[in-house]
Amino acid sequence: MSSTGRRPRADALRNRDRLLAEADTVFREQGTGAPLESVARRAGVAIGTLYGHFPTRRALVGAVLRDRNEALFAAGNALCDQPPEAALRHWAALVVEHAATYRGLAGMLADGVDDDASELHASCERMSDIGERLVDRAVAAQVVRQGVTGADLFALMNAGAWTREHSSDEQAARLVSYTIDGMLATGSR
Repeated sequence: MSSTGRRPRADALRNRDRLLAEADTVFREQGTGAPLESVARRAGVAIGTLYGHFPTRRALVGAVLRDRNEALFAAGNALCDQPPEAALRHWAALVVEHAATYRGLAGMLADGVDDDASELHASCERMSDIGERLVDRAVAAQVVRQGVTGADLFALMNAGAWTREHSSDEQAARLVSYTIDGMLATGSR
């Protein structure tokens, strides 16, 4: 439903769907900093139509990621029932892969966690909350040393995604693994 209480017109829904599909393609090819005019042109609409649906770049990125985010959150919530160390490692790997979907996304997510006005803020908060729960469980189980926080894990995941974006999957995996090894309680190593 629109803000007027009416259903959007069929052509408006088609335009929105085309914009999302083309944005996914353009962001995969060129990163999140790609010209939005390219997205509109590929979708066969004017740039004003794009901005009518998505007033900011972050709004477009958030809409493109919506389904992928929900799958990520479901996987993260399921990890809360897994052994703590394995759950932390799996969550970190999932988020790094997710945040490296598009070049530039890791930076947008890092900015979104502290920016209440960001269209990505709610998703970043959910990622942080899952990480916080996983870290709290691991600390309580004495698998992870006291003082490690969900914010530490979120920073690590963003660093891993940035490394994956700028170096390689293997380098990012080593960075994440070695850092989690350093978070482990002395008796867990």
